[in-house]
Amino acid sequence: MATDVISLITHDHREVEALFERLKSGRGDLAATVAELHALLTAHSRAEEDRVYPHLDAHHGVEEHKEAEVLLDALVRAEPGTAEFRQTLQQLADAVTHHVQEEESDLLPQLAESADAKRLQELGKEFQQRRDEELRALTVPGETKAELYEQAQRADIPGRSQMDKQELRDALRQSGT
Repeated sequence: MATDVISLITHDHREVEALFERLKSGRGDLAATVAELHALLTAHSRAEEDRVYPHLDAHHGVEEHKEAEVLLDALVRAEPGTAEFRQTLQQLADAVTHHVQEEESDLLPQLAESADAKRLQELGKEFQQRRDEELRALTVPGETKAELYEQAQRADIPGRSQMDKQELRDALRQSGT
């Protein structure tokens, strides 16, 4: 995987979109998926604000992060499967999709023009470190997909590479691990 800041940011955007799709489809443990979305969006936003936005005119982006944070908190409090949950999820997905489109069409191209490849790599390292620091603070140990996959690998659970986070958790529970 590329380590420049633009690639890292857009990779996170695709992960967030996949989490929204999983939530909208109702697949898996919705509460766990909301927790994963909360951790990723929060860590991503803080890393952007601390490491990337100071190099851009990104006041509007910060405002959109704050809007998403309010909606994300409401989603965390909503009961999965309820009308309130679905409505809040849709509002959050719409707000984040709008933000991602603006960021990918305006802010990231500005950054690509203003920084050389070496600087984009440096910013990528700073962004990744800040994001990972936040994720560690926001994630329950043993509950990231990578950690669950490693546990499934140690338990020799077949088909683990095709499983999503909830399926890994369920398979581990069934195996007694």
